[in-house]
Amino acid sequence: MNTTSCKEVSFDFARKFLPPVLILVFIVGLVANGWGLNSLLQNWKKLKIINVFVLNLGLADILYLLTLPFLVVYYFMDSKWIFGDVFCKITRFCFNLNLYGSIGFLTCISVYRYLAIVHPINVMGRLTLTHSVVISITVWFLVSVQSLPDMFYTKTYGNNSGKCYDTTHKKYVEDYLKYSLGRTLTGFCIPFLILLGCYGHVTVVLCRKNAINKVLKQRCLKLLFILILLFSVCYIPYHVLKNINLWSRVLSKQSIWHHWCNGVYIAHQISRGLVCLNSALNPLIYLHENEDVPSQPRHVLQRAPCMFKCLFLSKSRSFPVPQTADDV
Repeated sequence: MNTTSCKEVSFDFARKFLPPVLILVFIVGLVANGWGLNSLLQNWKKLKIINVFVLNLGLADILYLLTLPFLVVYYFMDSKWIFGDVFCKITRFCFNLNLYGSIGFLTCISVYRYLAIVHPINVMGRLTLTHSVVISITVWFLVSVQSLPDMFYTKTYGNNSGKCYDTTHKKYVEDYLKYSLGRTLTGFCIPFLILLGCYGHVTVVLCRKNAINKVLKQRCLKLLFILILLFSVCYIPYHVLKNINLWSRVLSKQSIWHHWCNGVYIAHQISRGLVCLNSALNPLIYLHENEDVPSQPRHVLQRAPCMFKCLFLSKSRSFPVPQTADDV
C-alpha cells in the first residue's frame, strides 16, 4: 500500500484559489440575479407558474451571495474566522440552502417543462399559481430539514480566530461522511435522476412529434443545455469529490495515507469554487424563461441611435442662432 505523510497535503491551496472565485461570483451573481429578480417583479401581473420557481431560485442565490464577503475575509485572513461560531454555522447553512434549493427548483422547472410537452391537456390545465407556491414552500421546507443536521456538527476550531469548516472537525468526520452520503442521495442523486427521466422522455417526444412548435423545441433544448452545464460544471464534481475527500480524511485519521490524498484535496477545493458558480450561472434561467429579460437590453441597443440623434437635435436647437445684418 502506498502511503505518504499528511504534511504533503497542500492546505494553502484553498486560501489562494477560493477568494478570487468568490469575489467574481459575488459581483457577477449579485448583478445578474438583481437584474433578473427586478425584471420578474416588474412583470408580476404577468407572472407564470414556472416563474414562481425561477423567483425562488433567485432568492436562494441572493441569500448565499450575501454571505460571500465574510468568506472572502476569512480566506484573506489566512483561514481565521473572526465572526463567531453561530455565524459560521449560518454561513454554511445558507450555502446548503442555496445548493440544494437550486437543485430542487431546477427539478421543479424540469418537471413543469415535461408536463407542458408530454401532458399538455390532462395535467397542465389543472396546475395553478397556488400549486406552484405550495410546491415552492415544500421545497424550502425539505431543503431546510435536510440541511439542519449540518448545523449540529462542530464548525469552528480555536478561540476567536479559529477555523470555519465547510464540513466538520476531524473528530466527527466519520459520522459526517455518513450524513454527507445520505444528503447526496436525497438532495442530489434523486433530483438528478428525476431530471434525466424528464428530459429523456421529452427528447423522445420532441423527436417523434413534428407537430410540436419549433419555438417550443428550441426553448426546451436551450434549457436542457443550461441544466447540463450546471450539473456538469457545478453539482456533479462537487458531490463526488466532497465525499471522496471526506473518505480520505477518515483514512488519515486512521493513519492511512494514500498518494492521491493531496490530489483529491486540491480537486475538492476546485469543485468548491465551481459549485459557487451556480449562483452566477442560474440567471441563465431568467434569460430563458422570462422573454422580457433578454429583450430589454436588445430594445435599448436598437433605440440607442435614435436616442443619440434626438439628443443631438435637441441640443442644437437649444443654442441661439446668431443674427446677421439681413435679419435686422
